Amino acid sequence: MKGMRISTVVFILLWATGVSWVSAQQEPQYTQYMYNIGSFNPAYSASVENIEITPLYRAQWLDIEGAPRTLRLGTNVPFANGKNGMSVNIIYDEIGPASQTFLDVGYAFQINVSETTRLSFGVEAGGSFLNLDFTKGNFQNPGEPLLGQLQTNNFYPTVGAGVFLYDESWYLGMSVPNFLSGELYNEEVTALIQEQFQYNFIGGFVFDVSDNLLLKPAFLMNFSEGVPANVNLSANALVNQRFTLGVSYRFDNAVSGLAGFQISDGVFAGYSYDHVINNLSTFANGSHELIFKFYLGREGLGRNKSSRTKRSKGKPKQIDSPRFF
Repeated sequence: MKGMRISTVVFILLWATGVSWVSAQQEPQYTQYMYNIGSFNPAYSASVENIEITPLYRAQWLDIEGAPRTLRLGTNVPFANGKNGMSVNIIYDEIGPASQTFLDVGYAFQINVSETTRLSFGVEAGGSFLNLDFTKGNFQNPGEPLLGQLQTNNFYPTVGAGVFLYDESWYLGMSVPNFLSGELYNEEVTALIQEQFQYNFIGGFVFDVSDNLLLKPAFLMNFSEGVPANVNLSANALVNQRFTLGVSYRFDNAVSGLAGFQISDGVFAGYSYDHVINNLSTFANGSHELIFKFYLGREGLGRNKSSRTKRSKGKPKQIDSPRFF
């Protein structure tokens, strides 16, 4: 499809997904969101026990020129007191003539709700670098208003917050990535993008099927005014605390297969493939997503069932262990 004009490509992408740049702009989407909570909820960083470094690459809607590509590097750092944490996220998202780089730094703290349950609160601040470059391709209507300024590069501040409630066998979170609304954009950019609040809800559970098999369903929902809700359901099975196999369904969008392998105590690798089931299936083969998680200082992957119940000073076992993800 290399000969397709970029304006036509972008129209197909937006028509097939029900997303209009005129009405709103959503955060990048992920299929392996259960490994990637820190990307959209700053409260998550207070829940981890080891430093995490998480690179991710997503190639969406293959065979379509100008389709989304996402690169993400996230870091979560717990404090020595076991109650606070900080996060740093860098995300590069590209679609057609537009590319956007997000950079944010977050802080989180948590309190004991009960002997086994903790509630985390997080805030984050940063910015978005938005670049529009209509010189990259040929356009059918060069006189249209969106092309009045062929190139623009602007910075927009972002402020977000989230909460995260978790225990040994479940977690629930809610976040708003950016409270600053669309009036921040200048006149030229507003003609293309009008930012709206996005609300993210995530949750997951763990069921012990046997000593060597855990079933882990999860969900992620994104809501934003003027954009269809993005609802994801998934179920992963963890075998021998090493191998992960799962499926995921994004309503009216895609069916996905997931696979993961705990390479060592400190390294996890995951892969997913999305099969498109909406109107875009006529043009695209699907999407690939690859993620790695590096845990610095982590030990003791092979815990037996009795050791999972051990805690110190009422602190629940970290949720970001192989048992959960």
